[in-house]
Amino acid sequence: MGTSVTISTATDDDGEQILKLQYLCYQAEAALYDDYGIEPLTQTLDSLRAELAEGCVMVARLGREVVGSVRGTVDADGTARIGKLIVHPRLQRHGLGGRLLAAVERRLAEERSAKRYRLFTGHRSEGNLRLYRNHGYAPVGTEQLTRRLSLVTLEKEPSAAP
Repeated sequence: MGTSVTISTATDDDGEQILKLQYLCYQAEAALYDDYGIEPLTQTLDSLRAELAEGCVMVARLGREVVGSVRGTVDADGTARIGKLIVHPRLQRHGLGGRLLAAVERRLAEERSAKRYRLFTGHRSEGNLRLYRNHGYAPVGTEQLTRRLSLVTLEKEPSAAP
C-alpha cells in the first residue's frame, strides 16, 4: 500500500478534500476527550485556505483522493510548528503518518530553515504519542486546557530524524 500513495505539496484545490478528511479523522479525538467543539471540527474552508496560502501543507494521495495531510509553519526563531497530521482511518497503521511527518519536516528544513520541530497532542492520544516518539520527538511540556484535556508538547532537533 505504501508505495501507491504519493506525497506532495497541497494546492488550493485540495482544500475541500482536506477539510472533509480532517472532519472524519478528528471524530475519534473528539470522542476520546468528549469535546466536539475542537478547532479541527469547527475550522472553516476559508481558514484552511489561508493556511494553504501561508504555511507548508503536504498531502498524501491515493489516485486523486487526498488520504492524508499535515501542516507546518516556521517561527522567526526557527521553530517549526507541525500540526493537523491526519490519515484516513482505512489507511492508518501502514506508515503513512510517518511518511507525511518526514515530508513536512524535510520541506520546513529545506525551504524555511527550521532549526527544531515542535508539535502537540492530547495526553490520551496514545497512537499519536507513539508515532511522534518513534520519529524522535520527546515531551517537553504539558498544559492542562480543560478538566478532560491536557496538551503534551513534543520537540526534536532536525538531526534527531530516524
